[in-house]
Amino acid sequence: MKTLKEAKIKKGSSVLVRAGFDCPLGSKGEILDDYRIRTIVPTIRYLLEKEAKIILISHLDRPNPKSEKDLKRYTLGPVALRLEKLLKRKVKFLNDCIGERIEREIRKMKPKEIVVLENLRFYKEEKENDLGFAKKLSELADIFVNDAFGVCHRSHCSIVGIPRFLPSYAGLWLEREIKVLTYVLKNAKRPLVGVFGGVKIKTKLPAIKRFLSLADYVLVGGKIARNINFSHPKLYLPSDFRENMDIGPRTINRFKGIILKGKTIVWNGPLGCFEKEEFAKGTKAIAEAISRNKGFKIAGGGETLLAILKYHLKKKFNFLSTGGGAMLMFLGNERLPGLEVLKD
Repeated sequence: MKTLKEAKIKKGSSVLVRAGFDCPLGSKGEILDDYRIRTIVPTIRYLLEKEAKIILISHLDRPNPKSEKDLKRYTLGPVALRLEKLLKRKVKFLNDCIGERIEREIRKMKPKEIVVLENLRFYKEEKENDLGFAKKLSELADIFVNDAFGVCHRSHCSIVGIPRFLPSYAGLWLEREIKVLTYVLKNAKRPLVGVFGGVKIKTKLPAIKRFLSLADYVLVGGKIARNINFSHPKLYLPSDFRENMDIGPRTINRFKGIILKGKTIVWNGPLGCFEKEEFAKGTKAIAEAISRNKGFKIAGGGETLLAILKYHLKKKFNFLSTGGGAMLMFLGNERLPGLEVLKD
C-alpha cells in the first residue's frame, strides 16, 4: 500500500484529502464528539510542513440530497469550525464540492492554506461511484490522500473513483489503523477475546467466524446473537436476556469473567439497546469490564464509540478505530475496495 510519506509533495502542490468527518450529531446538529475530526490532524500537519495546499473532502451521515432540511443539518460548516479550533489556524469552508466557483477558489489558494468542501453525499453521484463526479473532484488537485479508514469498505466515488485519476496514497491515520488491526490478527497477546454485538448479522458474521479461528474466546450479544445458528467451543452466546433487548445478569457475569482473562480485547457492537436506560446494563457492564482490563484494548463502530463516549471510557482504550463495517471486513479477511486501489 502506498503511504503519504512516499509521496513527492512539492511546495504549493494541491493535495485532495478524503477525511472521515462522519461524527455523531445532537438533535440541533451540534457535534457530540470530535474524535473522528481529530484523526485527520497528523496528516494535515504533515502536509503543512510540506507547504501544500490542503483540500479536505468528506461525507457526514446519510442525507437525502433532495431534502432542504438535510442540506442544512448535515453541512460540514461546523466541522470546519471545529477543525479550525483544533489546528489553531484558519480553515476556510466552501459550501459546495464541485463547480466553477469551487475551482476558482481552489486556484486562488496559497501554500499552507486549508479548505473544507461541502458534504460529498449532497450529490447522489458520490454513492453511485460516478466517474464523471470523480474526475471533477480529481481536477482540483495534484495528489489524492485517503485518510478515512471508516469508509474504505465502500465503493464510493471519493474512495475508489478519484484514485483512477490521481497519484493516490494512504494518510497517516489510515496507515495507523491498518497497523493496529494487523497486529491484532497476527501478533496479539493471548488470550485474545473478541466481543461482538449490534443488529446486522450480515456484516458481523464473517468477522465472528474469522475470529473463531484466531481468538481464544468470542463473546456475542445484541440482536445478532439470536441469529447465530451454530455452535463452536470458542463461541459464547447469551444464556439470559432482558426482554430480548439486553443481555441478562448471568450472561453479564460470565462475559466479565472471560474479559478479565484477556490480554488483547477487540470490541465491535453494543450488547443491547443501550440508548434506552432500561436496556443499557449489559453494554455498560461489558464496556466497564473491558476498560478495567490491563491488556491491549481496541474498539470500533459508530454505536460502540457512542457507548464509550456515554460512559466516559474513551481514555481507557488503547485504540479506537474509526471503522465499523471496515474494521469488521478487515478482521474478517475480506478485501476493502479503498485499500485495494492504494496498492502499488
